[in-house]
Amino acid sequence: ILMEKVHSCKSFFVFVVMMGLNACSQQTTEKPIIEKKTLKQQKITAEIWSDVMCPFCYIGKRKFENALQQFKNKADVEIIWKSFQLNPNMKTEPNKSINQYLAETKGWTLDYAKEMNTYVSDMAKEVGLTYHLDKAIVANSFDAHRLIQLAKKNGLGDLAEEHLFKAYFTEGKNTADKNVLMELGLSIGLKKEQLTQLFNSQDYSKEVIADLQEAEQLKISGVPFFVFDRKYAVSGAQNPEVFLDTLNKAWDNYSKNNPLIINNPDGKVCAPDGTCE
Repeated sequence: ILMEKVHSCKSFFVFVVMMGLNACSQQTTEKPIIEKKTLKQQKITAEIWSDVMCPFCYIGKRKFENALQQFKNKADVEIIWKSFQLNPNMKTEPNKSINQYLAETKGWTLDYAKEMNTYVSDMAKEVGLTYHLDKAIVANSFDAHRLIQLAKKNGLGDLAEEHLFKAYFTEGKNTADKNVLMELGLSIGLKKEQLTQLFNSQDYSKEVIADLQEAEQLKISGVPFFVFDRKYAVSGAQNPEVFLDTLNKAWDNYSKNNPLIINNPDGKVCAPDGTCE
């Protein structure tokens, strides 16, 4: 497994600087004819373990997206978001600032906590994100992860992650508040009935717990953590070049072991030069 470590969150909002790296178509006149052929769909998976309160996870998402735009087979990458909780026991405290929380739990001074949050906010600016950590609300992320699991089932996982990150880091919303989550769910296209059922039950709790347990089995101790085709991994919000290199390795490995299969290769086709046979 390729392990590249840079900024990942090993505990809630711990920011470390180590070794200079920050830690937490071709046009034709004839339409091709394909008869009696079956093309095997090629896909590689990108599983991303993340927590909505992890500042490096949002930054890592942007850097990965940058790499994905440069990847020639980007349409053949299936992104699967996975739940991870930096602090499963965190109590939601809307009246307590993140700086206060850090000072109390990490033994930091308020000034040092502010300095660290300024540092990570500057990192976010480099990838076009705006963080207002002074407005961030101390909130347990379990229900937010249940919403993500529901969104995933409806093909809206990536959109849910994006909106939750923005709500937490930019808009200063309480991502543990069910009214906030209901509004967010509706904004990404989920139905009110689905959301009402979600928040009047413990639906999707098992899916969240399964992701957490899987992370433990894979010995994932910090996020963001990216796993490609269960063969290559990148830890942290690495530079786009690292993600692109890993995507290429995963694709090359997949293509080698899963060659394109054409059934009935003698079917009639037309070539780009206009010949049909």
